[in-house]
Amino acid sequence: MMKFNKKDLKTLSNIIAFRRDVRGNDFINKEISKKKLDIILQSALNSPSVGYSQPWNFIIVDKEKRELVYENFNKSFEESKNKFSDRPLYNTLKLEGIKESNINIAVYYKKNSANVLGQTYMKRTGEYSVVCAILNMWLTARALNIGMGWVSILKPKKINKIFNIDKKEYKFIAYLCFGYTKEFYDEPELKQLKWNKKKKLKECIIN
Repeated sequence: MMKFNKKDLKTLSNIIAFRRDVRGNDFINKEISKKKLDIILQSALNSPSVGYSQPWNFIIVDKEKRELVYENFNKSFEESKNKFSDRPLYNTLKLEGIKESNINIAVYYKKNSANVLGQTYMKRTGEYSVVCAILNMWLTARALNIGMGWVSILKPKKINKIFNIDKKEYKFIAYLCFGYTKEFYDEPELKQLKWNKKKKLKECIIN
């Protein structure tokens, strides 16, 4: 049976604490090797999943599709500015690294027509399982000193069309950008910019 020690816990705690959402300002022009990409993807396969369903699927995005995704992001970003009209900082933020990152990966949840153990009453636990896989990828990338950014200002229907995905079979969960970076910030960028403050543990406990 595998056992871990205090040193292992400290390393894991540091990886978690220094995980960052990396954007286009910080990616550098350096390729990720196939070996390291495989390590990142394999970490996703070791994620927990409801009923051991393993419902995650990945698309390694080519340059042509990447351009189309970038166009969709730009349109969505412009539309979203109205929602943050009271916060001028929003217009100045660089919120993605689609073009600047070395590798883009689209992540999908594969729906299951059969009954899934543990999913009888909480249907979305399959999607949550895919999110667990994404976090594994994020932490593994950080352990490899590779940055990852999650691009969420996208319209799922448009993304499905770009990748010719049948929405009856799959659900779009995430668009991820991976690449080496010039630096990892000591604190999350949005915290540094005072977009929001970090919550304390006691604020997250419901009494």
